[in-house]
Amino acid sequence: MSLKIAVMPGDGIGVEIIAEAVKVLEHYKSNGRLDAELTNAPVGGAGYDAAGKPLPDETLALAKASDAILFGAIGGPEYDGLARELRPEKGLLGLRSELELFANLRPAILYPQLADASSLKPEVVSGLDIMIVRELTGGIYFGEPRGIETDASGERKGFNTLVYKESEIDRISRVAFDIAMKRGKRLCSVDKANVLEVSELWREVVVKASADYPEVELSHMYVDNAAMQLVKWPKQFDVMVTKNMFGDILSDCAAMLTGSIGMLPSASLDANSKGMYEPIHGSAPDIAGKGIANPLATILSVAMMLRYSLDHAELADEIDAAVGRVLDKGLRTPDIMANGCKEVGTVEMGEAVLAEL
Repeated sequence: MSLKIAVMPGDGIGVEIIAEAVKVLEHYKSNGRLDAELTNAPVGGAGYDAAGKPLPDETLALAKASDAILFGAIGGPEYDGLARELRPEKGLLGLRSELELFANLRPAILYPQLADASSLKPEVVSGLDIMIVRELTGGIYFGEPRGIETDASGERKGFNTLVYKESEIDRISRVAFDIAMKRGKRLCSVDKANVLEVSELWREVVVKASADYPEVELSHMYVDNAAMQLVKWPKQFDVMVTKNMFGDILSDCAAMLTGSIGMLPSASLDANSKGMYEPIHGSAPDIAGKGIANPLATILSVAMMLRYSLDHAELADEIDAAVGRVLDKGLRTPDIMANGCKEVGTVEMGEAVLAEL
């Protein structure tokens, strides 16, 4: 049976980078190594333009019927004036919630060819390979009640609710333990148990789950220290697991250790490993349409899709290797440009990866 892949370019540079990633999928379709049906759908600002809301009903239906989703980026200044429920970001949050994509995998890998692109010294980041496992459908981003109110004195106050159930903590911790078992068997759980009751529960549940993974060395770290340690000594980490907001912040911090946010893919998985795959950067409206966006994170997201959801690890390995060879040849988009390299645009970089494949 043919695999079904939903393709959602979104806004800004999403359209440009997704086009290059789709070429990789089409390459494998054309040579008979991938039996898949690709269907495009609008989301984010494009969804609002097409159907008056950031997650159109047809887009959601397609996502639910697909084996995997390839997602670009959303947002743009033209949508900033919309009511909050109509803003592009609601399309992404809606997909995560409706599809129960609770496990966000955010690798931070430094390609050796890009060691000089990192803001840290090469000896600090050389060989960096971290997997951050972020809980994605709970926590303060989804907690209720939330809102902005005016009190009796006429002063406004904003409020959000941070809440996690034991079952939500247990399932994300087990995803992280499973990944740690396949890597270096070290897991660092990041919380704020010294001041937050939610984090007290988080730590208790993670410790309880660890009994089923005696081979994994479990450690704990407060989130503020974790942020400092990522900059001071990032190679001490193998797998990290944390709640939604902490993971949002720490994974972006870790991304910049690698030299460019334009190099890193991500996966968001449900309990059955159905997933949505996307680059971790945003829609970058300032460079949209200029043909200079880096498509490698999106192409690497295709590799993650093939590995985690579509059961084609051999194709994923080929894509990862092809990206490495392109970097070996000195081809660079502006975000990773270095002395002695050749600057190329979005399409040229995509074509270079295809040529290696």
